[in-house]
Amino acid sequence: MRHVTLIATAAMGLEAIVAEEVRQLGYEVEVENGRVVFEAPLSAIPRCNLWLRSADRVKLLVGRFTAETFDQLFESTKALPWEEFISEEGQFPVSGKSVKSKLYSVPDCQSIVKKAIAERLKLKYGMASNMPETGEMYKVEVALHKDTAMLTLDTSGTGLHKRGYRVGQGEAPLKETLAAALVMLTNWRPDYPLVDPFCGSGTIAIEAALIGQNIAPGFNREFDSEQWKFIRNKHWENAFEEAEDKADYDQKLHITGSDIDHSMIKVAKDNAVEAGLADLITWKQMQVRDMFIREANGYVIGNPPYGQRLGDEDEAAKLYQQLGEIMKDHPSWSIYILTAHEQFEKHFGQKATRKRKLFNGFIKTDYYQFFGKKVKG
Repeated sequence: MRHVTLIATAAMGLEAIVAEEVRQLGYEVEVENGRVVFEAPLSAIPRCNLWLRSADRVKLLVGRFTAETFDQLFESTKALPWEEFISEEGQFPVSGKSVKSKLYSVPDCQSIVKKAIAERLKLKYGMASNMPETGEMYKVEVALHKDTAMLTLDTSGTGLHKRGYRVGQGEAPLKETLAAALVMLTNWRPDYPLVDPFCGSGTIAIEAALIGQNIAPGFNREFDSEQWKFIRNKHWENAFEEAEDKADYDQKLHITGSDIDHSMIKVAKDNAVEAGLADLITWKQMQVRDMFIREANGYVIGNPPYGQRLGDEDEAAKLYQQLGEIMKDHPSWSIYILTAHEQFEKHFGQKATRKRKLFNGFIKTDYYQFFGKKVKG
């Protein structure tokens, strides 16, 4: 089976999580800043798009070369075998970015790459006029970094965080890919209770449920590469069959999401219904101080308000204090909190076992991890 070079892009700080996910699918990886690179058969394109929970996109590497002049960029792009990927009717819009490179004008780079690909395809397909571009979508990206050009095709289309279940959201929704990573950075197992006391639109709880029942996160959405002619339909059929076979719909879950805002609880419920998880998650409208824990062992995973807006800092500190007071009576529980509030540990009343730097969008945050001492329940 033909092999290609694939790139799973990752938010800063999540490269190791994405790399482990790719390894779990059976592929050897190299980890770079913001991406995981691996050689794999074409069948990996459907599998990675369906299964990767924390990656942003899956891209196919067409070529990488030095480009210090526009002539170099044009000729090197034209030399690549675009006809092996893009069909005669294919649409191929070009996006771009440039960092620390002599070719800093992104619009010019996009235009040159577009022209070079069109010239190559017209020659290979024996066409005198412009390409029709009426068929399937092949999104090309030219990324220049320190005078090295990397040309890729986006196999995903819409970003992988778009699972297809979010019908509503709050003011600052957590990306589904980051929510999944927060769960995967713990050692939670589906037979343990999991509580998110700041659930908002329910993303952490829903992603945990998908993980708990081993449901492929991309199972209910579409991808641009499903229409690509060089990937056999059988590869997609096999990938969807594998996802169906591996799902454990009988796995019982003990996941609870709560929030002070009753309107967000309704949104969370609607999102869970859309994800096909209506009966698997318990939703409660309540304040943090009213949280009541019965089980001997469990996990709290949350993304509380950061208190960054004027006047909100005291309110955030109060929430952290209330959570800390409740959890100090449950030392067997593990607690994982994502926040940008630098005084979180002080207000929570406990020093974290471990901290991990992550980005929530463009906000620098810390993922505070408190490991519980498990007891026999």
